[in-house]
Amino acid sequence: MKIFLDSAILSEIKLAASREIIDGVTTNPSLIKKAAESFADSVDDSSMESYIKQILATVGRMCPVSLEVAGLTAGEMIEQGKILYEKFDPVASNVVIKIPVCTINTSGEGDPFEGITAISELSDEKIPINATLVFTPEQALLAAKAGAEYVSPFAGRIDDRIRRRAGISFEKSDYFPMNGIVDDTTHEAVTDNGLVSGIELVARIVDMFSQYEIETEVIAASIRNPIQVRECAAVGADIATIPNSVLADMIMHEGTRAGIDAFTGDLVDEYIDLFKPEETGEEPSGPQYV
Repeated sequence: MKIFLDSAILSEIKLAASREIIDGVTTNPSLIKKAAESFADSVDDSSMESYIKQILATVGRMCPVSLEVAGLTAGEMIEQGKILYEKFDPVASNVVIKIPVCTINTSGEGDPFEGITAISELSDEKIPINATLVFTPEQALLAAKAGAEYVSPFAGRIDDRIRRRAGISFEKSDYFPMNGIVDDTTHEAVTDNGLVSGIELVARIVDMFSQYEIETEVIAASIRNPIQVRECAAVGADIATIPNSVLADMIMHEGTRAGIDAFTGDLVDEYIDLFKPEETGEEPSGPQYV
């Protein structure tokens, strides 16, 4: 499974890229807004364009970077997608345009197929698309049929919706079981559109694409903790896009810490001496001056 860093903070991206543990980056307007405070220190001309170009150059070729449109109509998203691609893809040939699979808001305003129309037209122009805000397998299917190269099911947000429906208080980083939860009164699973968890959403899409040999890659998004990363890999997600805090937690374990304590406590001077440079006893070569 490939790992994308879900971040627009240049320092985080540089560090993760230098460790050679990420295969790409996903951004969105909210992440770029959070990163804006560092613009003055990180960008020569303090411009958004320069900042994004630094991200693209840091990640490098063959490592996709998702940049999201701002519009909500098909016309706006198509125009903005072309602008973003033409402006930024020449930097490292790694730009992917992020398009919401559906742009209807909570008031029900708009046309539900604006996102699909934009995905279809931009894909026809050979612009790679990441269909975002996917909450059901059927949304993923429509995005894939429209030509999306990637679909991003929001696993963590599905879990949040189920917990709220069940009246459960939680922290964003709390683990939610992939097999879901049962209502204490009805003894039935609490679901969101028939899904018992965000991981089930990812698994259903992976299975569907596999069954019908759909080449669109599945990016498990809205990942909240290392166990969720593990489960995404177990159900066959092509990619997990994760925030830097979760990436840091993935390497940690109390058993590893205890092992380091035991290891360093058992070191003896004679073993340490093995790493000292050997003295050859040879006379220095070349002319000697007194």
